[in-house]
Amino acid sequence: MEIKTAKRLEGIGEYYFSQKLREIEQLNKGGKNIINLGIGSPDQPPHQSVISVLEEEAGKPNVHGYQGYKGVADFRIAIADFYCQWYHVTLNADTEILPLIGSKEGIMHICMTYLNEGDEVLIPNPGYPTYRSAVTLAGGVCKEYNLKEENNWYPDFEELEKQDLSKVKLMWMNYPHMPTGTLPTEDLFKQIIAFGKKHNILVCHDNPYSFILNNNPISILSVEGAMEVAIELNSLSKASNMAGWRVGWMAGKKERIDEVLRFKSNMDSGMFQPVQRAAIAALKLDKDWYESLNKQYAERRELVFEILAHLKCVPQQGQVGLFVWAKVAAEYTNGYALSDKALKEHNVFITPGGIFGTNGNNYVRISLCANTTTLQKALDQLKQ
Repeated sequence: MEIKTAKRLEGIGEYYFSQKLREIEQLNKGGKNIINLGIGSPDQPPHQSVISVLEEEAGKPNVHGYQGYKGVADFRIAIADFYCQWYHVTLNADTEILPLIGSKEGIMHICMTYLNEGDEVLIPNPGYPTYRSAVTLAGGVCKEYNLKEENNWYPDFEELEKQDLSKVKLMWMNYPHMPTGTLPTEDLFKQIIAFGKKHNILVCHDNPYSFILNNNPISILSVEGAMEVAIELNSLSKASNMAGWRVGWMAGKKERIDEVLRFKSNMDSGMFQPVQRAAIAALKLDKDWYESLNKQYAERRELVFEILAHLKCVPQQGQVGLFVWAKVAAEYTNGYALSDKALKEHNVFITPGGIFGTNGNNYVRISLCANTTTLQKALDQLKQ
């Protein structure tokens, strides 16, 4: 008996890090003890107040049933307050916010909501691989737009304007950019909003890194007119150390929220209420939390710079976020070659930039989600 997979899976492989983690697990079983500097999963716990709320709420007898598809009202209000405080964006908590079980879920929801077979979607090269896979799974066609170091990893709008954009329905982007750590400017966001309006393209901005090593977080929704043409995904995974909790949201115009909800409500049954209550506590943390977090990441980044210097890699200045992105030395064919050498000869895994697109082939990325002891050990092993 032969059961064939759906055509939508053609060209879709297992997520790179899913494969790599399994490979590393096998190497560890063989006694290798690999140091993994590839994954952007915070290694520290959330604030104790967040954990305490989860413990308290989970002990209540009436919170374990199905939840509303739009989350509890207090959670949406906390998100709206968070956007007002940090991004200076006013959102209607009842109509312009949709809680998600992680923002990665939202990428798939948005693609399934808006894409018909053959619709084209602009995706960044380099960029988060999930954009490509979600578009493909939804039946869309990926249309890459180039991001290059010489243009500060920003879209080249002149290049874009020369293309046939008549079939383009969505544009995926994220700043601070992953994997390069490039910060946005208000002018960049204004250009993107103008571009979306001109070509009737829904701009989908993914914004999980805005607080990491950055004192001036910004939302694309702060730009005048953005609500008409843009939606934004955000989450507590990175800046609140809650990656495994799967707490995110989408913000945008009421019509967009209602449209995505039509799909989402058929895919899940709401978020566990104690998690929502704990998320409220996370959203209310003050600048002391972010300053403490960033002090830690800044210390780790200095060690990562030492690792990269030893590998003769050159990091771009001014980058933020959970990673350090760097150009590989000329002695290596590409980032894959350096990554393979570090893993096979020194038992250290660093991410090859090519997994994010061809424009990342000559780069590597190192995660800051390892403590200074681990990073020092990695540096020592790479020197052996």
